[in-house]
Amino acid sequence: MVSPLFDNFFYLFLIYMIKANLEDKSLVADILTAAFLHNKSVNYLIPQDGLKMFRIHELMQYSFETCLLFGEVFLCDDRKGCVLLLYPELKRTTFKSVWLDLKLIFNGIGFRNVIKAMKRESRINAVRPNGRIAYLWFIGVMPEYQHFGLGKRLMEEVIIHCNAEKRPIYLETSTKDNLPWYKKFGFEVYHELNLKIS
Repeated sequence: MVSPLFDNFFYLFLIYMIKANLEDKSLVADILTAAFLHNKSVNYLIPQDGLKMFRIHELMQYSFETCLLFGEVFLCDDRKGCVLLLYPELKRTTFKSVWLDLKLIFNGIGFRNVIKAMKRESRINAVRPNGRIAYLWFIGVMPEYQHFGLGKRLMEEVIIHCNAEKRPIYLETSTKDNLPWYKKFGFEVYHELNLKIS
């Protein structure tokens, strides 16, 4: 028999992460734009011009819609943080995916960065395992709510969700300082790739 205290804790824990839908696209893009504004990997792809914030927002909307098509998107129930999971084995070329790619090129990364983006994606995909995995594309919390445990709670729920789905979780980070945080959850470095991101 489970004690009432444990039962209440478990219930609160489960309702923390809610599934996002298309109406949440702008909110999720806002959260991730703010969280990744100074991220080296994101800024590697985005032209550093007067439209930088707009371009990052476009990238995040692209990522959101791609994960709705071929994965899942979750929000904290307080709507201050989110997670984008992609299931690579489900990814297909469709009219919608081609349209999203074109919008990303025009509004996000620009024509000059297309080759750079394709080369980087190809090198990353070459070391990512095949099969039924969960690729944690983005996890982010609004900057003013960071360092209060929201990201930790989201990550714990993502792990529970992916374990239930029997999907090992893979991700990349270009920020070496993030490694200890991921290692707390049991992640291990399986490959190191030098992409010369400045």
